[in-house]
Amino acid sequence: MVSRAKRLVRGGICALALAPLMHALAAAPAAENSGGWGLLNMPEGVTSVSREIHDIHMVVFWICVWIGVLVFGVMFYSMFAHRKSRGHKPATFHESTTVELVWTIIPALILIVMAFPATRTLKELYDTSEADLDIKVTGYQWKWRYDYLGTDVGYMSELATTQASVYGQAPKTQFYLEEVTEPVVIPVGKKVRFLITGADVIHSWWVPELGVKRDAIPGFVNETWALAKEPGIYRGRCAELCGKDHAFMPIVVNAVPEEEFNTWLAAKQADAAALRELTEKTFTLEELMAKGDEVYGRSCASCHGASGEGIPGAFPALKGSAIAQGPVADHLDIVVNGKPGTAMQAFGAQLSEVDLAAVITYERNAWGNKTEDNIVQPADVFQFKQER
Repeated sequence: MVSRAKRLVRGGICALALAPLMHALAAAPAAENSGGWGLLNMPEGVTSVSREIHDIHMVVFWICVWIGVLVFGVMFYSMFAHRKSRGHKPATFHESTTVELVWTIIPALILIVMAFPATRTLKELYDTSEADLDIKVTGYQWKWRYDYLGTDVGYMSELATTQASVYGQAPKTQFYLEEVTEPVVIPVGKKVRFLITGADVIHSWWVPELGVKRDAIPGFVNETWALAKEPGIYRGRCAELCGKDHAFMPIVVNAVPEEEFNTWLAAKQADAAALRELTEKTFTLEELMAKGDEVYGRSCASCHGASGEGIPGAFPALKGSAIAQGPVADHLDIVVNGKPGTAMQAFGAQLSEVDLAAVITYERNAWGNKTEDNIVQPADVFQFKQER
């Protein structure tokens, strides 16, 4: 009884202390630029599920507040009205069946009442049927890939904040560590089903304002959905500790009107067709080096370093390495297929043939590296994939 009373008192203290602050936060906007105090409370969001989750959160919070008020009210009244200076003597009973029943039945009833809206929201949360659009989300260390099923559209989304900004060599941008090279684009007013999986370790795809959070587990596919009611840009992040660059894989969802989405999708499909044509093109060394520099900075520099010198004891150097100066087939193999048991992941599914050819050519010619097979064309990468 004593320990239980202590827990109730501690809970009441926390609830009362936070009540004024949380009341202010509850009304704060959760939009992208709201900032300030609004970031401390659960956002209301822009989907029906996210708003129901917020409502349940606030109901439970205020129930806790009123329990704290009641407990403290009884406690303070008892201490004041029955204090020793007024001649009161403490009771000598040890147990009370009535009190035990009251503080067992009332919490049980409160839990039962709260279970109804929570169950309704959970049923809606897991109902991924009748979706208008399916997007496969794959988590990599440390980026996301989005494939729009039923179309030819698929791309990697990586951190757009530069290494110079990360290491304090350049000014921080407005959305530092929350900006990406390619956002997820979804139509407003359409139910979008997300099929979420992982390619290497466990990640977690979390966008609070959409009410979405699902683990990306290798070998499994988790489902969730969202129906954005308002256009806007909604930001999230990986919510699972997934490695050294866990903090560098943000999520950006751009909800746009349906007509704008259809225009965007048609343009992406045209880009995919054009990229397939580029696979058959023969590029000059200068073209491959320029493209490779861009791809390397985006996908490789975080591990191997901007100057190719790697991180001693963690990631090998490419400058003067046997891979970058050895047979081109070995270089292709490790970039396309990765190296099991190490942090070197397979980029064959992450980068296009053009990007792969460019970055391999860059690595074989940058930082003073010299090799006879110093140019790799997209057709070479395509043929290598077919043979393997």
